[in-house]
Amino acid sequence: MALQDKYINPFTDFGFKKLFEAAEIAKFAPDDKVKYEESLKYYRDLKNVVDTSFDEGKAERSIEIARQMKSEGEPIEKIVRFTGLGSEEIGRL
Repeated sequence: MALQDKYINPFTDFGFKKLFEAAEIAKFAPDDKVKYEESLKYYRDLKNVVDTSFDEGKAERSIEIARQMKSEGEPIEKIVRFTGLGSEEIGRL
């Protein structure tokens, strides 16, 4: 067992790192705090757009795979297993 595995680092363990970051933010001047909150909102909005786009792309790819499998005569149960789509959705393809 390595030495770092035996002892707790108070600066990284138990969420102390997040607490220190929050304390730093709390020291911001009012204008800086507003700018920080705006940039955080902008970051979260962009992340949501990217995540949503990725999820939609995955769904479109699953539908494409299901169509190919269905056209090749694969059983619906297998298509459900491979794509995660519902059997009703596959039936409509």
